[in-house]
Amino acid sequence: MIEIAPSVIAADLADLVGAARAAEAGGADLLHVDVMDGHFVPNLTLGPPVVAALARHTRLPLDVHLMVERPDDLLGAYLDAGSTRVAIHWEAARHLDRTLSAIRAGGARAGVAVNPATPVEILADVVHACDFVLLMSVNPGFAGQPFLPRVLDKTSRLASWLTELGAAATIELDGGIGAGNIGAAARAGARTFVAGSSVYGAADPAAAIRLLRRTAEEALA
Repeated sequence: MIEIAPSVIAADLADLVGAARAAEAGGADLLHVDVMDGHFVPNLTLGPPVVAALARHTRLPLDVHLMVERPDDLLGAYLDAGSTRVAIHWEAARHLDRTLSAIRAGGARAGVAVNPATPVEILADVVHACDFVLLMSVNPGFAGQPFLPRVLDKTSRLASWLTELGAAATIELDGGIGAGNIGAAARAGARTFVAGSSVYGAADPAAAIRLLRRTAEEALA
């Protein structure tokens, strides 16, 4: 099943309710929230009060991506704010297995994110504890970056590997996703797609979401 997760970091930050409503109108499956701390990545974005406000104003599940240096220190606040799914970075987590367990204990689905230069094979001992693996297809920190094509091979390797292991985790792709590459990404094995600029930079965000879904589904047909 294809899931489209518009990323509100690319929307008008003064109108996040409008961004959420546009995502709902387009039939989005999730609303992606990029959390950046100014240390793990060179940008500073949305705190727990913003996530809590979004949770009050949308029916969409919140897909929260913690791009932070110390995820354990912030995790509780984001879970309490209403996160439905939480991804933490392998590169930042000191005790990854414990943190994934804490996410699930907090009532959310647990994911591990990896940067473009991090090999997926490093997740060998933790994929069975994940609900999803988030592959960064840009270097994290800013919206609007171009898609890194080499991540398609990485996606294929991960998809094959998960099948071999019998792991239930799905693959989420984040960064530079648009109608021109979502089909190839779906064929490579990704099923959840974070789309920022291609949605909120479009004249009609709802139509852009529908186009992304249709393109991905046609690629798999």
